[in-house]
Amino acid sequence: MSEPFAFRPGAALPELMRGPITRGTLALYAGASNDHVMLHIDSDFARAAGMGDVFAHGMLSMAYLAQLIAQVAPAENVRSWKVRFLAITPVHATVRCSGEVLDVYEAEGRALARLRIRTTIHTGVTTLEGEAVIARS
Repeated sequence: MSEPFAFRPGAALPELMRGPITRGTLALYAGASNDHVMLHIDSDFARAAGMGDVFAHGMLSMAYLAQLIAQVAPAENVRSWKVRFLAITPVHATVRCSGEVLDVYEAEGRALARLRIRTTIHTGVTTLEGEAVIARS
C-alpha cells in the first residue's frame, strides 16, 4: 500500500492497468489456477465453439480487481466483495481496474467503506462490475 486512502464517499481508488493480455498470460494463468478450459488456451477449440479466438478467464480479471483492492486495504480488512461478469476479455486487451467509495458507515466497531469496483477493457467495454466492503486500517 502506498499513501493513505481517502475514506470518504466519492473518493477514487488508484487505477490499476494490466495487459495487454497475451496467449502467454492465459497459459500462465491456466497453469497457476489449474483452470484449463480450452476456450481460454486453444484457438482452434475456441473458433470451433463459435468464438473469434481465445479469451481471458473471468477469474483473471477478478484477480486484477483483488490487486486493486489490495492497494488500499490489506487482505484482513476486506469484509466482502462480489462481482458480475458482463463481457469477455479478448486476447490482446488491456484491462483497467477502477473503483470509488460509495459510502462510509460504522459497523463492527470500525469505519467501513462500500466500494464500487469494475474492470474495463481498452475498447471501453465494462467486463466486470461489483462491490467490496473494506474496514479502515
